[in-house]
Amino acid sequence: MQWETVIGLEIHAQLATQSKIFSGAAAAYGAEANVQACAIDLGLPGVLPVINVDAIRMAIKFGLAINAKIPERSVFARKNYFYPDLPKGYQISQYELPIVSHGKIDIQLGDGTTKTIGVTRAHLEEDAGKSLHEGFGNLTGIDLNRAGTPLLEIVSEPDMHSAHEAVTYMKKIHSIVRYLQICDGNMQEGSFRCDANVSIRPKGEKKLGTRTELKNLNSFRFVEQAINYEIARQIEVIESGGKVIQETRLYDASKNETRSMRSKEEANDYRYFPDPDLLPVTIDKKTIESIRKQLPELPDVKKKRFMDQYHLSDYDSENLTAGPSLAVFFETTVKNADKEAKLSANWIMGELSAALNRENKDITESPVTPEMLGELIKRIKDNTISIKIAKQVFEAMWNGEGDADSIIEKKGLKQVTDTGEIEKIIDEVIAENPDQVEQYRAGKEKVFSFFVGQIMKMSQGKANPQQVNELLRKKLKSE
Repeated sequence: MQWETVIGLEIHAQLATQSKIFSGAAAAYGAEANVQACAIDLGLPGVLPVINVDAIRMAIKFGLAINAKIPERSVFARKNYFYPDLPKGYQISQYELPIVSHGKIDIQLGDGTTKTIGVTRAHLEEDAGKSLHEGFGNLTGIDLNRAGTPLLEIVSEPDMHSAHEAVTYMKKIHSIVRYLQICDGNMQEGSFRCDANVSIRPKGEKKLGTRTELKNLNSFRFVEQAINYEIARQIEVIESGGKVIQETRLYDASKNETRSMRSKEEANDYRYFPDPDLLPVTIDKKTIESIRKQLPELPDVKKKRFMDQYHLSDYDSENLTAGPSLAVFFETTVKNADKEAKLSANWIMGELSAALNRENKDITESPVTPEMLGELIKRIKDNTISIKIAKQVFEAMWNGEGDADSIIEKKGLKQVTDTGEIEKIIDEVIAENPDQVEQYRAGKEKVFSFFVGQIMKMSQGKANPQQVNELLRKKLKSE
């Protein structure tokens, strides 16, 4: 039987506010346990929550960026359930009247086609604390620093049909929230994570299959692996005569498998009701338009501009606009490389990207600045150095040995462009390899690359490759 996968994502983006969503306590990551939880976060008797206006504005920004509806009135509700690190015994969230609804995201698939994914809603809520299981023996530690940090939960329609589509959608959301500067997108610290709802059904069937929820996935690779494993598991269960159970599952990256966390045979009764301590949020059109005017150039618009302004391919532009820091790095490099856009794009996506990945660094941590890379590209362009030598210079810059010009000067790496000097080397190589000369003249064109290799070796890679090719062909024909 042919199966179709149906996937919906619930993405949790921690908003980049200075304080928590309903209190003045700091929301910074990495503080000592339980030093950033005030009486409001703990839900002590007599305290009253007060909404953080910055969180409201950030949610509106996101809604505008995905062409969603921003209602004039949204309401906070209490979501009642027990969990050890949920101090109040309920979570303040939004239910029937969220702050953002009916948006859409366009994603570009591997085959170049564009697909639109619906965003059902994006609502504000407070995060819970954190249970700590290591270092306490048979006990569990509770850190409530995270309790009350503002989250924007972004809920998609079940419009995705493969792990690739889900990851592409998640990356697009990740890019948008960073461009808007409403979330730092740090997945290792948990400020951007998702739950994936996965089900399968026979191809052509309209009714949805029984879904499972994959909880707290905090890397793009884990999202892809977890979904692919779950798809295969569900198919095997059904084809073996079993039934998929509605449940929450956790993904174990070390074993590349999902395992049951808790059953969800029936929908939980969270007993939602409007929070009596918080007034409804009212947003007028003037506020919305004021925020709209503050929106930055978003990824899709920037991508089109890169294609038009720099004459880059769709692929290059898509990659270079994936994150705001990368896009800024590219444009600064081009500015310092005498507007040499294509070569700048190649070096950023090639040599620089490889070095960053090798050392697990972000573009903002690159020891080679865009100004330094731009200068290196200028030296390639004006034939001071060859591409091969440029890679040596880049490595030296990466290791902190200085800028391109000082490294080229110090190491004597300037390209040999003197015709007479190159001809001397060619003559010497031809004289030392008479057999290869005969083979070339007998029609073995492949021998030409042998001569080029020997010449470059003798010149220590400094001979201008274009001149070598032109002069060598003339010499081999004339002799």
